[in-house]
This record gives sequence, C-alpha cells and structure tokens, in this order.
Amino acid sequence: MTGHLAEVDLPRGELAEPEERGTLSIAHAVVRKVAQHAADQVPGTVLAEHRVAGLTTGRSGAGVKVGGQDNDVDLALDLALRYPGPVRSVTGDVRAKVTEEVERITAYHVRSIAVTVSALLPDARPRVQ
Repeated sequence: MTGHLAEVDLPRGELAEPEERGTLSIAHAVVRKVAQHAADQVPGTVLAEHRVAGLTTGRSGAGVKVGGQDNDVDLALDLALRYPGPVRSVTGDVRAKVTEEVERITAYHVRSIAVTVSALLPDARPRVQ
C-alpha cells in the first residue's frame, strides 16, 4: 500500500469520550514563543542588537518571561521600540496583541503583562544619498 491511507470504520461506542482520552499540556516555553512572535508583529517594535564584550552577537525581538500556575500566566516583556514614536500607544498595542494571541492559541488566561522598554532605536538611514 503506497501513498494511500486505509479507512477504518470504528463503531462510535468503541471510542472513549473526549474528556477520557487524555490531557493536553502546553509548556511555558510555547507560551513564550507565541508572546514573542505576537509582540514582534506590532508596528513600532524593532529588533535590537545584542552585544557581548563589545561584539555584536545578533539581533532579536521581544524578550519574554512566563510565570504563573494552572490556567493563568503572568508575562514580562522586554522590548525595543522605534524612535521617535508613541511609546504609550505601542506598548498598549503590544499588550492587546500578546494577550489576544496567547489566549487564542494556548487557551491560557493572561493575568498580567509587565512591559519594559529597554531601548529606543532610530530608523537607520543611509549615510550617503
């Protein structure tokens, strides 16, 4: 049998009820990735260079830490924003987008979001025109 899936008819009575089939756990690492991606999609956020001992080690977007228990999560975000720009409205948009995406994708309830703006970065313009 190549490239075909066999169909199997099982009587409905032989399947366990959905609540008896097992559990689903979503690790906080997954919540962190969802929150990072959502924050990085908001206009006004930018990638920041990371340096170690004066050497650039790369660029990355939002940093996120996840805490909490049961179905509630607490998020701490570290962002770089475009300068000049409306810091208050961008951070508000980030809070809304991250909450919406984390709750939609993971079904966790976002209890709190702490936002730290660690850098304001200007648009890079070419030096020669």
